[in-house]
Amino acid sequence: MTERTDKKTHTRGCKATIRILEFKIRIFRTTLIATHLMKKILFLLALLTTFTAQAQKVKEAKETDINLIKAALKGWHVRLGAGVSLGGTSPLPLPAEIRGINSYNPTLCVQLEGAVHRKFGKHWGTMIGVRFENKGMKTDATVKNYHMEAINDDGSGVVNGAWTGNVKTEVNNNYLTFPVLATYSFNDRWQVQAGPYFSYLINGTFSGKAYDGYIRNGDPTGQYAEVGSASYDFSDNLRRFQWGLQLGGEFKAYKHLSVSANVAWGLNGIFPSDFPSVTFALYPIYGTLGFNYLF
Repeated sequence: MTERTDKKTHTRGCKATIRILEFKIRIFRTTLIATHLMKKILFLLALLTTFTAQAQKVKEAKETDINLIKAALKGWHVRLGAGVSLGGTSPLPLPAEIRGINSYNPTLCVQLEGAVHRKFGKHWGTMIGVRFENKGMKTDATVKNYHMEAINDDGSGVVNGAWTGNVKTEVNNNYLTFPVLATYSFNDRWQVQAGPYFSYLINGTFSGKAYDGYIRNGDPTGQYAEVGSASYDFSDNLRRFQWGLQLGGEFKAYKHLSVSANVAWGLNGIFPSDFPSVTFALYPIYGTLGFNYLF
């Protein structure tokens, strides 16, 4: 009887010990899970803190950049514009050798410009810009004793002398131009502008054909020779740097939109003064109608 009682007591003790161990295991597992979750939470908090700090730095940097730009442009107003030009490259005055203009085609000449404008008082100000512009034309003229150097299209070689007949010319030049203008504002809408401009030739062509005429070798008293047609191309001889004067006006139609018109008059020829194949200066003279977006 006593032995049976001892067995029961021992069994109950084992069961109690097992339950205690199972409880401790549950507590250990719960502690591990909680510790793991805590580590994840701490990692996420650290990551969030780092991200917030970086975002704040970026925001401060952007604000600093914006403030620097505002400071740099203090009083300056930015504008972007586009326009269409009409004009030509011409000697002034027309030399006696050019007897008549048979045809003239201004071609499509466009320009794109960015500029900044600042007023120094109620009326006066300055405008500085940079623009890409195209200046071109096609002409057909009747000439007499016009100095010509060309290559005969019949393959007989170079003709050089006083040409009498017709001459076709095509000009197509692309420039990067920097106008530096003084401005005078009559009121909030009307403004006039004037000043010099400086241009760099990016690329260009000056070519053409002499046809239906004759040439005298060397000068108007030289040997006579009929020429059906002869071609010339002086593109490689164009002057790289140009300068001139620009005069125009502007009407502010809306808060952010204005309409402008100007004339740009070149003051040096498109060829160097010592270029022997063209004996007179050719000046680019163009008028432009454009639109501007005002920031």
